[in-house]
Amino acid sequence: MSPDKVDRRALRDGLGRDEILDLLAAGLEAVEPGSLVRRVLACDADALRAAGERVVVLSIGKAAVPMAEGAIEALGGSACRGIVVAPWSAAPAGGASTRKAAGLEFHVGGHPLPDSGSAEAAAAIERLAAELTDDDLVLCLLSGGGSSLVGAPVEGVSLDDLRETVGLLLSGGVPIDEMNVVRRHLTRLSGGRLARLVRGRLEALALSDVPGSRPEAIASGPTVPDPTTFADARNVLSRRDLRPAVRAGVWRAIERGCRGELEETLKPGDPAFARTRFRVIGCGDTFLDGAALRAAQRGWSVVRREEPLTGEAREAGGEIGRELRRLAEAVEAPTIWLAAGETTVTVRGRGTGGRNQEAALSAALELSGVAGASVAFLATDGVDGPTDAAGALVDGDTVRRIRAAGLDERAALEQNDTYPALRASQDLLVTGSTGTNVADVVVGFVAPR
Repeated sequence: MSPDKVDRRALRDGLGRDEILDLLAAGLEAVEPGSLVRRVLACDADALRAAGERVVVLSIGKAAVPMAEGAIEALGGSACRGIVVAPWSAAPAGGASTRKAAGLEFHVGGHPLPDSGSAEAAAAIERLAAELTDDDLVLCLLSGGGSSLVGAPVEGVSLDDLRETVGLLLSGGVPIDEMNVVRRHLTRLSGGRLARLVRGRLEALALSDVPGSRPEAIASGPTVPDPTTFADARNVLSRRDLRPAVRAGVWRAIERGCRGELEETLKPGDPAFARTRFRVIGCGDTFLDGAALRAAQRGWSVVRREEPLTGEAREAGGEIGRELRRLAEAVEAPTIWLAAGETTVTVRGRGTGGRNQEAALSAALELSGVAGASVAFLATDGVDGPTDAAGALVDGDTVRRIRAAGLDERAALEQNDTYPALRASQDLLVTGSTGTNVADVVVGFVAPR
């Protein structure tokens, strides 16, 4: 994303806004999926070809298309077949193939809820895996969203059962790591099960969208061991008070898994992993590195939060707003504030918004009336909740503008209705699909008084 890709009709001018857009563009350039894949494979391509193996590409996730294109370019045509699974928003023009990845079978799946396309994509991968030999090398390219995009349910669970369960986890504000414990045990390719299907070698390159970049959490870990169990999935649903709402088929499958009647996900030490390798090639920290480098080139000071951003979105946003307010009172030079991670939203109202918009409005409440401080909260895939916005860029004038439009900013938060409020203040960041995904990032700018 470059600054000119932001829909300026949705975003007003203001102090620090151009600077923040410049940093967002630098961060997104640093996590461009095709470039990351090409860089890694530039070192490996000759070795892959020398091995005499046929290279098969499986690219799954929100960044599946550019990752597949990067691989085809780096391998120089060595890949003779494969499958790409992307969300509808990332589907290339023409549908069935990408410009550089022509010949790869293209599928579109549902996100954040799996759909029939997700189940069909999983089945296509299973069919392809059944045709592989010991002389094949599978290059598996993973990015965020993969859990849903190939979300085919396990035995005894219907697609509707799975969709409703994922919806309950999302609306209940369940943290992503706990959500993935449940999803890994309800979907057929998760928790290392894809590794068991693949004969020959399996090389996985992942673009991480989860705090900590744990392999089992990225796209629900189709090629790596899962340290969790059906009992852990049952505990998540019970602890989050979702047991009464979960459909009977889901609870029955989890109980069967606890009794050993359904096959567990693959654990460390399983023979399937003797022929696999997994590498993270980009994450939220990669984005922050790119933004920090651009800030240093501009001569700005940088304050970087080292811990991943987690927790309830409105609480995280309020904390960041207070931190920027303190900085605004003390800095003597332009200062950038950076963070990355993924928050959650517990849905209590019937409004429209996303976790980044909710965090942004909470920050705006803390910054109300403060001069010289601006902050952007961005979903790096370009989609924040069920809206056309990627997040929002707020400052000390945001609350005044919301009130001038006749809206109540606190009521908007309580009703999870942040989108209309931030649209009224002209603070929405609308980018369209960015082609990448490293969860959420925060970029603040503070000018000296």
